[in-house]
Amino acid sequence: MARAFNFSAGPAMLPEAVMRKAEAEFLDWHQTGMSVMEMSHRSKEYMGLLHKMEADLREVMQIPANYKVIFTHGGASLQFSAIPLNLTQEGDTVDYFNTGVWSSKAIKEAKRYVNVNVVAAGEGENPTAIPPRAEWKFSPDAKYIHICSNETITGLEFQEDDLEAIFAQGKPVIADMSSNIMCRPVDVSKYGMIYAGAQKNIGPAGFAIVIVREDLLGQARDITPTLLNWEVYANNESMFNTPATYSWYLAGLVFAWLKEIGGVAEIAKRNRAKAEKLYAYIDGSAFYSNSIVKHNRSWMNVTFTLKDDALDAAFLEESKAAGLLSLKGHKAFGGMRASIYNAMPEEGVDALIAFMQAFAAKHV
Repeated sequence: MARAFNFSAGPAMLPEAVMRKAEAEFLDWHQTGMSVMEMSHRSKEYMGLLHKMEADLREVMQIPANYKVIFTHGGASLQFSAIPLNLTQEGDTVDYFNTGVWSSKAIKEAKRYVNVNVVAAGEGENPTAIPPRAEWKFSPDAKYIHICSNETITGLEFQEDDLEAIFAQGKPVIADMSSNIMCRPVDVSKYGMIYAGAQKNIGPAGFAIVIVREDLLGQARDITPTLLNWEVYANNESMFNTPATYSWYLAGLVFAWLKEIGGVAEIAKRNRAKAEKLYAYIDGSAFYSNSIVKHNRSWMNVTFTLKDDALDAAFLEESKAAGLLSLKGHKAFGGMRASIYNAMPEEGVDALIAFMQAFAAKHV
């Protein structure tokens, strides 16, 4: 059976080349006679794999030498607690943008440990635009500024002009990049810390990546659990205890694949082309619509609704039969969502548009 085009928001599809390589190495990795998942994480062979994985990630993201790269347990949500525990003391104030469900979850968790000032909040649970800069209210004594750079549920993404206004505040900027990491070049040096769950553009679910400036380490509260303390990870090559070894291995293959195809600069060209093509079709259609303000539209998560939601079930059933999977929108937002992460080829977007055209023609 041919592989389908999987538009899931996460766990998401992986590059076919990565899957083929993992298949070929599954039973016998580099003539060791065993699978990576059976290998000691402290063996010379696995440590070599880890070092290459980190080196490749540093290369594709151009991570400066004064930043630590750590691979943590849990997904990005575990960092909602780790961030205030590592960067604040009791009574401190921090700034958070509330631009959707994932921002609000981060805010809720941070409030357990610190005073949270909401710099700006969009209307409703799932805003369709980043609030205008005239409405932003920063705290003069905030220890850091937190953003979710791309809200996966709605497809709402911070763009460069708003990011520059945030950097201009001179505070460490903390960014949840779970759904747009490595989709385009990012100047890591402008951030204090970047984090991302693995299951979208990195690899399988089960771990997260933290990229943190070295001067922000060593400030964790005394109550911080050991496995939430970034310094512990940094001092132990992310191996204080047994990590998600096979997921790390697959992520390493993804980083190597990115290098082979031309890095983040090349994948950005592909991602821009995919997103522009799909948005152009939606905008030109009377049958489908997208509610996100154009300037804030995500490259990775394209949401849309049908002119009659009574047709949603038929759309999902027929698209699945056509090999186009996981197009149902998040229950918090409704409609449809096509997640077109790095691994989604342009052919998948072409197939989706062709299906959307045919479906609309049948139901005009």
